Amino acid sequence: MNIFLKEYLAYLKLEKNLSKNTIESYKNDLTSLLHFLEEYGIEDPSAIDSKILIKFFTSLEKAGLTSASAARYFSSIKGFLNFLFVGNYLQSNPIEKVSPPKLAKNLPGVLSVNEIEKILSLPDITNKLGIRDKAILEVFYACGLRISELISLKLSDLFLNEEMIRVFGKGSKERIVPIGSSAINWLQKYLASSRPMLAKSTKSENYIFLNNRGIRLSRMGVWKMVDRYVRESGIEKPVHPHTFRHSFATHLIEGGADLRSVQEMLGHADISTTQIYTHIDREFIKQVHKQFHPRG
Repeated sequence: MNIFLKEYLAYLKLEKNLSKNTIESYKNDLTSLLHFLEEYGIEDPSAIDSKILIKFFTSLEKAGLTSASAARYFSSIKGFLNFLFVGNYLQSNPIEKVSPPKLAKNLPGVLSVNEIEKILSLPDITNKLGIRDKAILEVFYACGLRISELISLKLSDLFLNEEMIRVFGKGSKERIVPIGSSAINWLQKYLASSRPMLAKSTKSENYIFLNNRGIRLSRMGVWKMVDRYVRESGIEKPVHPHTFRHSFATHLIEGGADLRSVQEMLGHADISTTQIYTHIDREFIKQVHKQFHPRG
């Protein structure tokens, strides 16, 4: 079974061009499955059936795994077994007879426009790090980026005259995202005044957002920066870098943007992932009704 797993991971890397982190996640999920199968003496793919898979998912549930994690396992296993089926190692894919875990529909946290404005007003733009932080927050909200996408941005990804930036998302998939005038303004100020003071020619590697040592800003560096401004703002709800992405999508849909356009800007492979924001939109409409209708 381990040989089949190695073949599948090589396929994900060479054919699917998935990122190292994504492949590692698949490897961990599938290794757990193989260990479980070993306990039942299953060493050949043809012996895998829906009953053993249901037992595996039941064991995950008993171990306290969240519905989101169980859904990820399901996706990993389905892809692996489909790979074996296409390769004629299986007569059929046994997971087709297994119901996928039901995901809890937790709506992501969202900031109001006023709360966004409050946070954006806090960086001290009289110093190099304040200007950098202001530019980061503006780009987060203007473009709806994931934190990994933001810290990976390079100078060659900016097309500010066209009001566009190039983003490399999950699986190194490239997309072009519009960027608004406010974010362009602060990016240009940062590039003109702050970044030259932070950059070290041998370390910076053309990354846009740098730390005090002149190297690419880390995920943790961005987390700490966002957390600091949220605390200073007095906003008590949980806020993290991804909250700006959720707010970006929600405010677009509230303003009338169509779901396909938002899907394209967010870099979602499947429209169903973007549809969560229609639920948020409905919550927004309900709040407006309650606030302004005489009988609300």
